[in-house]
Amino acid sequence: MRLRDTSFDSRLKLAELTSSIGAGVLGLGLGVHFGDHLKSFSFAIIAIGIFSHAVGMFDKHKLESHANSVTPFWTKFLYWICWASMAGLIVYFIFLKRGNL
Repeated sequence: MRLRDTSFDSRLKLAELTSSIGAGVLGLGLGVHFGDHLKSFSFAIIAIGIFSHAVGMFDKHKLESHANSVTPFWTKFLYWICWASMAGLIVYFIFLKRGNL
């Protein structure tokens, strides 16, 4: 059985993180550019984004756990920070929709 190179795994994780950040920044830029035109759809777009990100993140984490893959220390930290951030966004938008903010 051949062990995977941990530097490869770390580099792969960094590439995935960089790609995700790039997609997020692109989304932010598009949102700023088309903000006035898409404002009425913002809650639906955000809900779809949170849902799809959560499903993909959960599935990826589950697959890596079952594969016993080696993960850099910072991936678990970012995984839980991301869940906390999404929960915070959900709470924020609930309060915003109710008019409490």
